[in-house]
Amino acid sequence: MTTILAVANQKGGVAKTTTVASLGAALVALGRRVLVVDLDPQGSLTFSLGHNPDKLETSIHEVLTAGVPVGDAVLGTDEGVDLLPATIDLAGAEALLLMRPGREYTLKRALAPLLENYDVIVLDCPPSLGVLTLNGLTAATSVLIPLQCETLAHRGVGQLLRTVSEVQQITNPDLTLLGALATLYDARTTHSRDVLADVSGRYDIPVLAPPIPRTVRFAEASASGTSVIAGRKNKGAQAYRDLADNLAAHWTDGTPLATYDADA
Repeated sequence: MTTILAVANQKGGVAKTTTVASLGAALVALGRRVLVVDLDPQGSLTFSLGHNPDKLETSIHEVLTAGVPVGDAVLGTDEGVDLLPATIDLAGAEALLLMRPGREYTLKRALAPLLENYDVIVLDCPPSLGVLTLNGLTAATSVLIPLQCETLAHRGVGQLLRTVSEVQQITNPDLTLLGALATLYDARTTHSRDVLADVSGRYDIPVLAPPIPRTVRFAEASASGTSVIAGRKNKGAQAYRDLADNLAAHWTDGTPLATYDADA
């Protein structure tokens, strides 16, 4: 059974795209067949994996709105992951989909022909709770919430959790909330630990291990069109490899997810 993981948070700048690209590459290194899907009109995932969104003729937009076969839009990458790219045209998809019956299921139907080709599909949801994010949550088997370790970062988490709950009740009863993933984490500061403890206590959700440290390697990797996994060894890449190990074991044999204790 293909695992479809939605990486979602309506707040921007919390490392959603970095998480999708790096986790996808780390899962490929574990022998998994991986597809990553760019659902953000900004096309950041597409760019960070070495493709120029401005030069693409076929993308997720045409798949969702014009009935183009999804296989026609899939691209290869140097990371070994396959990519379903996005362009700025996707910004108009929200309005087009709003007029369609069953609009929340559009992505799920589009991905169906690819399920036998991949072990894991990772969805990079846009920084909103609009139709595209609802499509991602409806298509997914599980959801992960990247959370920047700063005071204002968890504003809106409650709203996202309510949206996840509504999706579970209405369009996707099988959706599992894996928990939060701490990003841009600085273990030297009590502030980062305090934010995580507050999120875990206030919303009663697990925080997955390990937290992803703040490092300049992420920005360097995106600028070069690769994931941080492909570069030199660094603490950020190792954290995503450890996260991939954690998730792969959970998906394969039900091993309980390792979680991070901010109070430890």
